[in-house]
Amino acid sequence: MHHPASKPPLDPSIPVSPNNPCPFLRGLVGEGFVEGGTVPLNTLSQTIANATGETGLKRVSGRIQVRGVAMIANGVKHILKSLWSGAQLDALRGGPLDKRGAGSRILGVDGKVNEDEIARLASFGRTYIDPNTGSSEPGLNAAEIKTFMRDNLKRAGSAARWYYPLLMKFEWPVLLKIIGKGKQGEERYLSVADVRTLFEQRQFPDRINQRIVSQPLLSSGQLRFRWAIALSALVIGLGLVALVAVAEFPNQVRAMLPQKSVLVNLLPPPLPAVPETKAAYWLEQNWSLKDRHWFHHASQGTATFPVPYEWFVALEQPQLHLFSKPGMIKDSAYLERFGFIPSPQTIQTDTATLRRFGYANVYETAQVSDWSTRWTPAENVDGLPVGFARMTGVVDPATGRREDDMIGLTCAACHTGQIHYQGVDVRFDGGAAMTDLKKLELATGLSIAYTLYVPFRFQRFADRVLGTDASQADRAVLKQKLGAIGSFLIDWAKNYEKTIEGKTTWDGKQQQDTEEGFGRLDALNRIGNQVFSQDLAMSGIKGFEKNLHAQDAPVSYPAIWTVPWFRFAQYDASIEQPLIRNAGEALGVTALLNLSDAYPEERLWRSSVNFRTLGWIEDMLRGPDPFKTAGPSGPKFGGLLAPKWPSQILGDAWRLKPDRVERGRAVYTEMCSGCHLPAIDTPAFWSSKRWEQNGDSKVLNAVTIPLNEIKTDPEQSLVLSKRTVDVPGFLKVNTADLQKWWQCEIPTASKSPNEMVYALGLMTVVDLVARKWMDDEKIPEAERAEIWNLTRKNCLNPAPDPRYRARPLNGIWATAPYLHNGSVPSLYWLLKPQSERPQKFCMGRRDYDPEIVGFAVSANERCKTGETELSATGPDGKPIQGNSVLGHSFELKPGEPKRPGVIGRMFKDDAERYDLIEYLKTL
Repeated sequence: MHHPASKPPLDPSIPVSPNNPCPFLRGLVGEGFVEGGTVPLNTLSQTIANATGETGLKRVSGRIQVRGVAMIANGVKHILKSLWSGAQLDALRGGPLDKRGAGSRILGVDGKVNEDEIARLASFGRTYIDPNTGSSEPGLNAAEIKTFMRDNLKRAGSAARWYYPLLMKFEWPVLLKIIGKGKQGEERYLSVADVRTLFEQRQFPDRINQRIVSQPLLSSGQLRFRWAIALSALVIGLGLVALVAVAEFPNQVRAMLPQKSVLVNLLPPPLPAVPETKAAYWLEQNWSLKDRHWFHHASQGTATFPVPYEWFVALEQPQLHLFSKPGMIKDSAYLERFGFIPSPQTIQTDTATLRRFGYANVYETAQVSDWSTRWTPAENVDGLPVGFARMTGVVDPATGRREDDMIGLTCAACHTGQIHYQGVDVRFDGGAAMTDLKKLELATGLSIAYTLYVPFRFQRFADRVLGTDASQADRAVLKQKLGAIGSFLIDWAKNYEKTIEGKTTWDGKQQQDTEEGFGRLDALNRIGNQVFSQDLAMSGIKGFEKNLHAQDAPVSYPAIWTVPWFRFAQYDASIEQPLIRNAGEALGVTALLNLSDAYPEERLWRSSVNFRTLGWIEDMLRGPDPFKTAGPSGPKFGGLLAPKWPSQILGDAWRLKPDRVERGRAVYTEMCSGCHLPAIDTPAFWSSKRWEQNGDSKVLNAVTIPLNEIKTDPEQSLVLSKRTVDVPGFLKVNTADLQKWWQCEIPTASKSPNEMVYALGLMTVVDLVARKWMDDEKIPEAERAEIWNLTRKNCLNPAPDPRYRARPLNGIWATAPYLHNGSVPSLYWLLKPQSERPQKFCMGRRDYDPEIVGFAVSANERCKTGETELSATGPDGKPIQGNSVLGHSFELKPGEPKRPGVIGRMFKDDAERYDLIEYLKTL
């Protein structure tokens, strides 16, 4: 090979192999710039880059592209040889870059030029003015070359491959770039004469030769040095790009990573954006403003978050910012993105502030009186959302030591709903929350990790917690405590994952979590994991990670209005005793509980559960006895009432249609009232045989439907009866005590003293916790009987398992999405045959549709950033446990026998379906 600096005159006798079909490479060989056989990649890439006349990064980019293309030119099997020795220019034909007749066909397989094909090339162009001579000549610009290449592919027909268009980008367009004519900024064209010369004589225009000759090739040492500098700069640049990407575009970075990788767990969970709220309204539900705000922030004795209250409000959001400080995790605007509802710091403020939070609504003419004077208004000094409460006066149940105030969620966090419509938020108590607690857990854990390991964060955290004048010793102790919490959370997450990987479900399937997402929670399995595993671990009792169970039965948060008057709560009608129901929920959201044998025995079962607050909440929800306070129009519920359809505040689309309501009333009587009972404002409801005497009052024993009949998703109905738990022997948990204490109709004894059915274990443990509180507080027997409401027993439901409860449908419009697992987006789809229901839809902050009553779903809709997808099947097409959309279907045809999962006839048409929906809005 001749060195470009000493290139001899053109020697047409230099042979070029016919197996080198590339005209430019043939020119390089024919001009003597490179040899005709094996050419090192460095030589080839430098020579071609020099020919382009580019400088700087464009030249470097060109060299990289040439190396990449040349490396694969001889095929995958020859990549290592190409890297080591170079590209074999005399062995290109038949390789990956050969289009096998789908190209220009100017050069034959024998290396001879076809003049007819050169003429065909010219036919795609037009006449251009040579900028150097001023004469005219035929040529092709970029667009004309593109048309020429498309026609080549069309001519090849089925012989063309899908990747040929990509190959063509490195051929004629590159040739235009290198030997094309035209000044910078002008339209460049490829001269047909230059093409003919290149093909026939293997000769470049003089200007191209001059470019190559004027730029000597670098030595191997020079190249290595430049590559080292370039590689270092690339690594630094990529690091900066990665840092900027993670800091400013974490959601996009997360989407590109394997979803089970370690890196994903280091990025904050994606959250949906919260659009601007033009107005907000709390619906009137028979609670005063004081009652409502107290319910939203009264502590039930829970420490849901793993750090003290003052630490939580001092944590920063788990976001990385290069040039600014991140916001605080307590910021209401941030917590709204998890689905929580903003709340004022106090109700003792001006009307404008109250109105901004949805209070003091314009359509309310009078406020109801306060339900009780037994409590003072709850303050919310840090402006936390609904459902966040500060637990003061914390005492460690095991040691009796006074602890820092803690922060926990209340029942309002899960049972306070809101819908969005065209920028207006409509809020109501007792409804299903649209929160994603899993994401909040992840964000809190990451916030702690970032505080420990991201530069400058701990310094700011310590300044907020200890003050700017705190000593280094105090700061070190604080960091040690925070680090211990972080280590516990990481270890617990690993133990959970390891345990679940090694366990199967009751029917032999591999356990795995089902995504809960916005508006859903596997409360029963979470409570079991907390009480029978984490509480034991926190008490120093090891080995009970085996009690953990995957969160695989998520359900929509149930509405709780009028629930105190139901004999059995929960979707599966499993719990009768109100105190057990409420205290079990408090333990599930992490009330402090001592299960340790390292302290005196009399301290066992002590907890931080605030039983008096739980009693007050139950009183507020229940209200007075409807049968004892019945007026001339008959009984009616007091306490928390279901929200009414908000047509008075949301415009014409929400106006009720009286004619449809009347037609729908008849449809409801025929198709719904048998299970869900007549409307609660009718005498037929109050005279129903489902009302049973309970002491000196009555309770509603709602209809329960066997799983084999209703055929909705089975998982929640099986949790309490199929799951088993072990307990340490020293706790002396004897489920047979339930029968002794409550005179239960069916036996409660377990087959093993330490292993028991989850339902019986939980009922017994919560019972022991409640009795311990009463003993410690020295509650008189008469008051104990009142607290227990002894006519409501802590016993198993005698109805056959498994089953689901059909509750009255008051407020049904405010409980979308539907079915107990929240798998059907609207009433419209619930009333369609089950096979037609959407198989997936997205949840987050999305607008409510007043026509179909729920959420409008489009075919194959894609979730926006931060939304969660509820899908009946996984990527493999197999059903996802807990996500079935089947059952409770209306599809029987006349004369057709009833079958499982089908509970009623098919609707005549959409008009009849919408009639029923219109009536359901009024309940």
